[in-house]
Amino acid sequence: MRWTLLEKAEVSKIHQLQESIGVDKSVAELLVKRGIESFDDAKSFFRPDLAMLHDPFLMKGMDEASDFILQKRNEKKPIMVFGDYDVDGTTSVALMSTYLRSLGFDILSYIPDRYQEGYGVSYQGIDHAKANGIDLIVALDCGIKAIEKVKYARDLGIDFIICDHHRPGDEVPEAIAVLDPKQEDCNYPFDELCGCGVGFKLVQALQMKLGKPQKEIYKYLDLVATAIGSDIVPITGENRILAHFGLKLINSRRRPAFKAILEQTKKKELTITDVVFMIGPRINAAGRMKHGLLATELLCETNLEKVKALAQNIELYNASRKDADRSITDEALKLIKDNNEEERFTTVVYQSHWHKGVIGIVASRLTETYYRPTLVFTKSGEKLAASARSVKGFDIYEALESSSEFIEQFGGHKYAAGLTLEESKYEKFKTRFEEVVRLSINPDLLIPEIPYDTEIQFKEITPKFIRILKQFAPFGPRNMKPTFVSRKVSTTGFVKALGDEGLHLKANLVQEESVITAIGFGLGDKKHLMDSNQSFDIIFTIEENEWNGTTTLQLNLKDLKESD
Repeated sequence: MRWTLLEKAEVSKIHQLQESIGVDKSVAELLVKRGIESFDDAKSFFRPDLAMLHDPFLMKGMDEASDFILQKRNEKKPIMVFGDYDVDGTTSVALMSTYLRSLGFDILSYIPDRYQEGYGVSYQGIDHAKANGIDLIVALDCGIKAIEKVKYARDLGIDFIICDHHRPGDEVPEAIAVLDPKQEDCNYPFDELCGCGVGFKLVQALQMKLGKPQKEIYKYLDLVATAIGSDIVPITGENRILAHFGLKLINSRRRPAFKAILEQTKKKELTITDVVFMIGPRINAAGRMKHGLLATELLCETNLEKVKALAQNIELYNASRKDADRSITDEALKLIKDNNEEERFTTVVYQSHWHKGVIGIVASRLTETYYRPTLVFTKSGEKLAASARSVKGFDIYEALESSSEFIEQFGGHKYAAGLTLEESKYEKFKTRFEEVVRLSINPDLLIPEIPYDTEIQFKEITPKFIRILKQFAPFGPRNMKPTFVSRKVSTTGFVKALGDEGLHLKANLVQEESVITAIGFGLGDKKHLMDSNQSFDIIFTIEENEWNGTTTLQLNLKDLKESD
């Protein structure tokens, strides 16, 4: 493991912030590293305020979109609300469908079939709209590159309003309005909204045009927060405000769907991480194993009996997803060992029977195990389809481009991609991809990295420090949970191996006169370092552990090594 100090903050900025808000140096350093450099920055960061949400009409196309929808209301015309099958898409459709129905619209919610239609706006969806007498489709979390499909719809007399957050191509679809803050000529102040966030801005605009109070639509922020966390967008700026108040809603007045999903949890207060790992996978499981529309139906439903039945079905899909994920991962690991491929620069595996809905998850797991660019293939119709995952610092999209003579089509970005190819070209592709990565990757990138914020002493971990640290939440990209290094640490003598085969560690650690309990998941093989009489260095986050109604402080160890 490489321990890498995040870019150093300017000492003068740290001192200025220390003086202006009256915090310790270590807290000021954490803040400056997150772009918080003044009293006003700190106030916005620590005291999110819904009044600070940007005016939705600053977004290009918002006037046209809201006017056109309200015109349809006057005409009493039905609308199709179309969204992707992942968490961002299904929450977007749930939010928009519920809101528009509250205004009296006749709404047809539509999520494309992951396997029959694929990602984004589909011809089948447009045909379904036509068959149901619909002449307006509001597309959420997709559509920014659907040039031909929007043209096809227009030829059928169907208009589009697009609410997307993905980067546009050289041209955008000819829609009534395209709402996407990543458009170069859009002057909206924050361009990192998720699809559900863009949908919420449209709802805000409609509420304003109707002269209704904004507080009436804050009940949808639980959906927005779930999408923000699950879609891994930066939790800064407007996203931080939306996530903060969405989480408050989840923890105070849970919608029936979330109550049913979270029925078994004993946690008093959920974090954004809990939402991502407890709610997100279950919503995604519907689209992976059955159909994403089932997730949207659950999120919209208010009848408790129906909610319970839908939640039970989605729990079954999630169990099937976990079983498929586990068995395919085990098979893939065995394949790598049996084929003596453990020392390669890439992982490329294929079995025709693997479930297409989970190969992306399996690719991520294999990347965690071998930490190298990874592709997991399965059969999809007459072709092979793959999910690709990379390691930090290596552009897998470029590597695929360099291997493209064997690929039929591919898309994605630096760290994740999807592709299809003919089965007859699989072995040639596998050889070429290995060669491309071997010749282009910096070997250091094949060693897992743990970035950390700063070094601290145990004596700095005071109740005040913990209280301030908790206020850094919600955590996510560009505001990750602070990670620390402490050096020359030893144990009090209490060191215990936990779990099957002693995979985990628990210990009481001491530095000078300060003692703190620590847990190290997956660090059982480092127990000998704690058992020796030598001091060691640790890299960790600070957690609160809830057990039997009692909350205690503990360090969550990421790694440890001998002190110099």
